[in-house]
Amino acid sequence: MDYRVIKENDLFLLTDEKGDIYENHPNGLGLYTKDTRFLSKLDLKINGQEPILLSSLADQNYLAKIILTNPHMEKDGELILWRESVEIERKRFIYNGVLYEMVKTKNYYPKRVKFELSFHFDVDFKDMFIVRGFQTGKVGKRTRQSLEGNTIRFHYQGADDIHRATSISWDFPATSVTEDGDLYFNLSLSHEEEKVITLMIQPEIGEQVKEVIEPKKALDFLEQSYREWETNTTKVETDHPIFQSMIKRGIDDLRVLLTDLGFGLFPVAGLPWFGVPFGRDSLIAALQMLPFNAEIAKGTLLTMAAYQGTKIDTWRDEQPGKIMHELRFGELANTNQIPFTPYYGTIDATPLFLVLLTEYVKWTGDLELFKKLEANVKRALTWIDEYGDRDGDLFVEYYQEASKGIANQGWKDSGDSVVHRNGDYAKAPIALAEVQGYVYQGKIGIAEIYQNLGNLDLAKQLHSEAEQLKEKFNSSFWMQDQQFYAIALDKEKAQVGTLTSNPGHLLLSGILDEENAKKVSDLLVSPKMFTGYGIRTMGIGEAGYNPMSYHDGSVWPHDNSLIVLGMSRTKQSAAANTVIQGLIKAATHFEYTRLPELFCGYEDTLGHVVEYPVACSPQAWAAGTPLLFVQAILGLFPNSLDQTITLNPVLPEDINRLKVSQLKIGKGELAITIERKNGTLEVSIDKNTTGYNVTQNLK
Repeated sequence: MDYRVIKENDLFLLTDEKGDIYENHPNGLGLYTKDTRFLSKLDLKINGQEPILLSSLADQNYLAKIILTNPHMEKDGELILWRESVEIERKRFIYNGVLYEMVKTKNYYPKRVKFELSFHFDVDFKDMFIVRGFQTGKVGKRTRQSLEGNTIRFHYQGADDIHRATSISWDFPATSVTEDGDLYFNLSLSHEEEKVITLMIQPEIGEQVKEVIEPKKALDFLEQSYREWETNTTKVETDHPIFQSMIKRGIDDLRVLLTDLGFGLFPVAGLPWFGVPFGRDSLIAALQMLPFNAEIAKGTLLTMAAYQGTKIDTWRDEQPGKIMHELRFGELANTNQIPFTPYYGTIDATPLFLVLLTEYVKWTGDLELFKKLEANVKRALTWIDEYGDRDGDLFVEYYQEASKGIANQGWKDSGDSVVHRNGDYAKAPIALAEVQGYVYQGKIGIAEIYQNLGNLDLAKQLHSEAEQLKEKFNSSFWMQDQQFYAIALDKEKAQVGTLTSNPGHLLLSGILDEENAKKVSDLLVSPKMFTGYGIRTMGIGEAGYNPMSYHDGSVWPHDNSLIVLGMSRTKQSAAANTVIQGLIKAATHFEYTRLPELFCGYEDTLGHVVEYPVACSPQAWAAGTPLLFVQAILGLFPNSLDQTITLNPVLPEDINRLKVSQLKIGKGELAITIERKNGTLEVSIDKNTTGYNVTQNLK
């Protein structure tokens, strides 16, 4: 990454590798919360010159460390400061809505040195959509700056009548400070002497002002929260160092992407641009996390339920019972200049809500949450049958109604992502293949829960509806000539026949029979679709194929992860392991083995991955990918409704040992070790306090 980002809850900082924020930077650098930039300029200089970058670490998402030094400085033949005399360490973190930056200077010159350390700050209070160049509109204005003691404030009155401010404080005597945001410190250091200046930067919205505490104490609290996260998260040990690193990176990245809007922790979509609730992304990331921390699924479900649609509003693509797509909090949203308050233009979030809820219950046995959300469930089911399927053909379809909404409303939401084999774009209303799978899986899952609760009539009804959908789906979407499923049906109910990764999601849903599940798996790992690094979103040779595109030939890790878990569920283990090994190989080409949102779909014969230029990283469902790989390798599918745990473990060729412990299922824990010895797979149940029956199917 050519940027550095840290986040905690709803506040994140995006800088260049030196730790600075420059105006008009193409990456939109800044300090953000509630979709507003609360710091648009931050630069550090020594004697008025830019320092030299030595090291910039981003391996810890909550703590960034950057090491700089001074350039050589002379004037008229007189030495001012010998090169590399002063080490400047910038250590920054966020806690409770406050950014702390501890700037430590250390003298390595043999004698005492004197120098000036300066900072310059500015704030434009721009809405995120304006920063990204997606929108213009009526906005407020900066009103004033105020300077009092060791604090400077920048003030802004928004078009939404909300007062915003940025407060910048420091804990070291300043030589001078101006209301324009210039801050100067004259320092004198003897040999190996150190001095630390701490900046505390706080966004203020309305009357909301967070408590600024002593920096060391704030860091202690933050690190304690990470220790608690680690303690409550499933442990994994492998003999494969890259895979081990991917798992740790995924768990750490998901922790930093957690946010709480008052209903429990849930994952936002990704940084830097999507640090907000996203129906589809948050639900899928929570699904990926179920084997590691099911509480996140609970927080996600409660958050989505709180914003479930209640009325017909074409401006926001809202209907009663619909689960939101994206929620924004900035000035443009607050003044209704954009429809993201929230925006509901997604066709898959509503069935995915049902899928996550049913899978959560199977993992935890928490029927009380289902009962709490039962009214939301019924509204979601009504939306599927009435608003999702307006023409009564059993298929859920989308059609954009919001003038500033999204045209394609599946996970491949770019305008060119649903294309016929002749190159024509499909016209809405469009029924996507994977969405029908989500609906089937959701209805079957809810039926099982109602069966368990004794509501046999409703269980029977949902099961019947699901089976009707299954029969019609397989007859309408199956392409006999391609031996594969169409990505969609268009406005005329014609198959959109381009070969894509979308039907791979059907493997997890249960909507496919055994024979077609194998055909789907085989094509997805064929040269048509598989790059060696992962499954492409669109096959080579298709009219819309472009390896550099966002959705038409690129590789998305989360897409692969859902396919892999489906391959595991349908016992296509060889195909699953091929994909897992490809993504592990891809991860070696990214910083900290962090899988990004997506990468280009070029063959691995190039010898390296081709990065997509504006991929989000960290991205929640990309971070969750190696976690689903663990579940797929185990072939682990618990069901608290009948108190069973199914294991179908198959180790990829280059992994010989996988140990999983503190795996929470129901009210107990499971610990498993899988090991390959002399070509034979051995499985050991090291601990089982769940009380559930474990069945194994070894290959």
